[in-house]
This record gives sequence, structure tokens and C-alpha cells, in this order.
Amino acid sequence: MIDPRSLSSSEMFGALEEPALAAIVAAGSARCLAAGTTIFAQGDPGLTCHSLLEGRVKIVQTRPDGGQSILRFIGPGEMYGTVAAMMNKPFPADAVAVVDSVEIVWSVAAMRRLMREWPEIGIGSTAFAGDRLFELQQRMGDLTGERVERRIARALRRLCQQAGRHTAEGIEIDFPLTRQDLAEMAGATLHTVSRTLAAWDHRGVTFSARRRVIIRDVEALAALAADGADA
Repeated sequence: MIDPRSLSSSEMFGALEEPALAAIVAAGSARCLAAGTTIFAQGDPGLTCHSLLEGRVKIVQTRPDGGQSILRFIGPGEMYGTVAAMMNKPFPADAVAVVDSVEIVWSVAAMRRLMREWPEIGIGSTAFAGDRLFELQQRMGDLTGERVERRIARALRRLCQQAGRHTAEGIEIDFPLTRQDLAEMAGATLHTVSRTLAAWDHRGVTFSARRRVIIRDVEALAALAADGADA
């Protein structure tokens, strides 16, 4: 059973009252996702709209050269797959559960009906799609014109803002994050990410271990992200 109030922090549904949220939950299907589950694959027909309730999902795009880029990590309250589905387009990337997760899925027909009944959903959809586009434009600018160390620092700052958890050691990214993940986010090689994190670990900016990253000095990381100082 899904508590309708769990949608109150959602990008698309946060403006609605509890009776409306209950109807939205009833219109969809909740399901548990084991870590590693591919929720949808790049190129699949966009037939479903998704909202994450618990856990973490990564959106991974495979390039024509066979390389991969992580476009975004999805957290609780965020929608994914919805824009492609509502535009009758194929999914542009894979969605993969990073940890055990819970989501709600709606058919396109159900989502269109909900939008007609509560126009606030459509307004929320437009807003979150605009935010994602703006973020993607910023990242494309970083990839084409910034030093690799700055790109890595900016990727870590985004993760810190989206999924940071305060601990005694610093701000920890609250899901397993590999150096390969970070390389795919920053458009860097695994070797460069490993070398850069080792240097930052030595300076006390970060602490990184197997699938674990902690930001120990937030101000130092912000400076690296802002001015591209040498690693």
C-alpha cells in the first residue's frame, strides 16, 4: 500500500491535495525494483510514466561509439520517462535501479486522463522538463569548454546537492557511486577520475573508497568547480 502523501514532494504532483494524490496513486501501479533492474531500455517504446518513491535510479545513454554517459541520477519524488512517453517517442536512455527501489508507473492514457482532471500536473510536468533541459544545457557547456578536473568537481557538487547526506566525516553521497559512474557523468576517463580523486583525497577535499564518496571540504570543492583550479 502506498501512502498518497508520499507524492506530496513530487515534481509533478506536489501542488495537489491529498484526495487528488489518492486518485493519482490508484491510477498507477506500485512495484519494487531490485538493485540492477533495468526499468526501461534505450530505444524501447515510451509507453509508461514513472515516479520514484524510494531508492535511486540512474539514467544511462549509450553513444553511437558504444561509450556510455550517465545523464542523471533520479531520487525520490522525481519523475522519469514521462517526457518521452507523453511525446510518443522511444526512451532516449536506459533507466537502471542503483539500489533496491520503489516506483509508481502509469500508462500514457492514465497520465493524460490525470492531466485533464488536474491541470496542475501538466504545469508541474512543464516545469520539471524545463529544469532538466536547463541542467542538460549546462552540462553540455561544461563538456565542451571546461577542464576535466572542473567537470569532475561540478559532477560531485550536483550529486552532493541532489543526494548528499550529512555525516561526521562530511557530506556523503547516499548511494553507491563508482569511479566509472563519475567518469561517465563528467565525460572523463576512469584513469583521470581515479587520479583526480586520489589527489583530492590526499588534500582532504574528498574521501573515496569502493563505491563510496564523501565530500570533506565543501568550500574547496566549490572552488574547484568554480575556477578549475589544478587538482
